[in-house]
Amino acid sequence: MSIVGWVIIGLLILNTIGAIFTVLREVRDIPTTWAWLLVLIFLPVIGFGIYLFAGRGLSSKKLEQIRAEYRKGVHAFVALQKRENAHGRLLPENSTAPGAQELATLLLNTDQAPVLANDEVHIFTDGQEKFAQLFADIDAAKDHVFVEYYTIYNDELGNELQRHLVAKAKEGVDVKVLYDAWGSLGASARWWQPLADAGGKAETFFSSRHLILDFRLNYRLHRKIVVIDDKIGFIGGFNVGDQYVGRDKKFGYWRDTHLRIIGATALALKVQFLMDWNATVPDDQMVPYQVENVQPEHLAERGHLPMQIVASGPDTMAQQIKFGYAKMISAARHSVWLQTPYLIPDDTMLDALISAALAGVDVRVMIPDMPDHPFIFRASQYYARLLVESGVKIYHYQNGFLHAKTMVVDGRYASVGSANFDIRSFKLNFEVNAFLYDEGLAKELQTIFEADLKESLELTPAIIAQQGRWLRFKQDFSRLLSPIL
Repeated sequence: MSIVGWVIIGLLILNTIGAIFTVLREVRDIPTTWAWLLVLIFLPVIGFGIYLFAGRGLSSKKLEQIRAEYRKGVHAFVALQKRENAHGRLLPENSTAPGAQELATLLLNTDQAPVLANDEVHIFTDGQEKFAQLFADIDAAKDHVFVEYYTIYNDELGNELQRHLVAKAKEGVDVKVLYDAWGSLGASARWWQPLADAGGKAETFFSSRHLILDFRLNYRLHRKIVVIDDKIGFIGGFNVGDQYVGRDKKFGYWRDTHLRIIGATALALKVQFLMDWNATVPDDQMVPYQVENVQPEHLAERGHLPMQIVASGPDTMAQQIKFGYAKMISAARHSVWLQTPYLIPDDTMLDALISAALAGVDVRVMIPDMPDHPFIFRASQYYARLLVESGVKIYHYQNGFLHAKTMVVDGRYASVGSANFDIRSFKLNFEVNAFLYDEGLAKELQTIFEADLKESLELTPAIIAQQGRWLRFKQDFSRLLSPIL
């Protein structure tokens, strides 16, 4: 063998040793560990560049920042919730859906999420309508407007949002904006300068503040929260950008789901915003937590439209939203209807869907019929194929891009938020969902799902049988990378 050959073999051995050392130095689950070893070993040198960008964990210092704010932020809510519900019932007596009480208790214990009642909840499925209402609510604000989005683009809609915020800041309203730098490319500090000049503040989330020195794809702020005057809250799937109101020809109509909430839940959203804000800004810019406005009559047991705000992220191993999804699926007696743009479940969630379907539960999953990320789209196709073979009904939404993240169980209770049904949302992103315990809202979401079915094509065994070998290979290969997509 030539010297060149020996050099290549030596480099490959060193690459393999380096790959093993690099991956094992951080605690991960086994599928993720193997996926990264696959990338690092079969893509010598290049793989390490990918890992540097997408594989490194958060520093212990950053994690402690978030955890410290979490401990401070939830204390008042938890003390109130547990005092008022010492007998153990978190939901009203009429919340008799199987599993609902257990779900509420699970989320209280894993995320310290109080159950709060509300006066009004409106469901938006159209971006034009959602942002028209949001802008009107911002214009009517008297005290504060807190905005938190994964994406705020420097485009027509983004500039419209900025104009409304600048106008309120000039009136003396406390305006704070938190966004993810990777998700909001183009929305630079210079672009936000008009808001700063007006007295408002805009900050990039702590995990994305220094893109050049600390560039990493994972651990994104994926939450979408707006709180106005402690009375109105927004939560759901819409980001801020022209594509989310159907102005992008690539995606066409953008089908998403978002909630506008009037009531005590707005305070839970405020606390979540402040936890993220205080973990980001210097000590002298932190905002104290004040939840004195939550009175006993705001509790779900004495009100209506009960709801929990549940957050999850890489700062904890609990995977709270995933646990909530799993509990909902396992408790289902009749139906589980799920909408998600990305279908990349881990083994736990895959088993939950399959076992529910095999037990006779009507399990339906709706996903887009177009990609916005090629590998994720092919991996979703793989899992869709697998689920169909196990009795789950899969529907491809045809009328534009489906971005909604909703789950409805038995038409009795539901979840709406930012978390996709994928490993990234379960473990890597900072997410927030609303878990709804009102049958009227659940029925409304179920009706919306039924309307979307008319715009969808069911994936049948016959369609799967027509898929070519090359397509199957792309699906199978993408599935191998699913733990890190």
